[in-house]
Amino acid sequence: MTVLVYEDFGTGRHREASLIRHALGSVHDEELVAGLAGGIGFMYFVFEYEGRLPILTIVAQSHPEPWVQVALGRLGVPYEATRAMNPRWGRVRAALDGGQPAFCVVDRSSLPWHAADPDAEMTGTDPYTVVIAGYDGDDLLVEDGAPTPYRIGREEFGAAWTAHRKGRHQLIVPTGPAEGEPDVDGALASTVTHLTGAVLGNAFDVNFGFTGMEKLAAQLRDATTKTGWERRFGSSPEALRAGTGRLYACLEEEWTAPGATRPLYADFLDRVGRPEAAGLFRESAGHWAELAMLGRDADPQADAEERRALFDACAEHVDRCLELEREAVRALEK
Repeated sequence: MTVLVYEDFGTGRHREASLIRHALGSVHDEELVAGLAGGIGFMYFVFEYEGRLPILTIVAQSHPEPWVQVALGRLGVPYEATRAMNPRWGRVRAALDGGQPAFCVVDRSSLPWHAADPDAEMTGTDPYTVVIAGYDGDDLLVEDGAPTPYRIGREEFGAAWTAHRKGRHQLIVPTGPAEGEPDVDGALASTVTHLTGAVLGNAFDVNFGFTGMEKLAAQLRDATTKTGWERRFGSSPEALRAGTGRLYACLEEEWTAPGATRPLYADFLDRVGRPEAAGLFRESAGHWAELAMLGRDADPQADAEERRALFDACAEHVDRCLELEREAVRALEK
């Protein structure tokens, strides 16, 4: 017997917002879900490991709070969140039999449909949410952005569920319809805090929000120190491709909606009556998109002068985004 708790699949502009929207029966649109989850943010890190090229990571959406719990909370949807030593298959089956989907945090690289993705192993340590939307015997039907659910054996899915250590066997099940009005004010305040204030409450906060953007611009222009882009990504064609290629992936594809999530967030702001901030974030989105295109189209064989011009052009776009988004935050705080 096949049990499927909903039939609307596929990603719109943002994967996680689409997962939540479908799981709730598509009663809310994507921009509302994304905005209530926090919408935008900014995190910039470059990870360096011996024997490997530097790994650039930018997260342009709200981070690190989990989208599912935050969105459900601000929508007023009650839910049950649990962790366990072992997969709770009985709870999963009971939820599905009751018409409720099951959100799970997994190791992305352990899912077979991501096996051919060269970045899957690198991103496997990050929390990756999928939805068990149904089952057919011992097979699970899993939503993960495709137009139809993926079919995977329970044991194979269980291995991916176990492999993500920080989210091991985390299970989130909505338990009823929304209660009250969406918490728009809380969502807007969260966005402002994530861009202007402490996010983690430790020394890594310099990598978040506006200070993270300042750091990115400064390191793009830095031609002398070991943290500058010239030394990190200018040493070889392979290194340059690693840095510039990740610019495009992070701003257009991974943990984001196109345009660094800003167009989607601007639509949310229009919906909730904040047109001034919406216009500023929409203008900023154009610069994030231009930055992504510079990264995508960069010539790995560029000489020193061409690299310098590329990095300076990238930094100028970051500067303009920072200027526009500071003004947008002031508009939100009015």
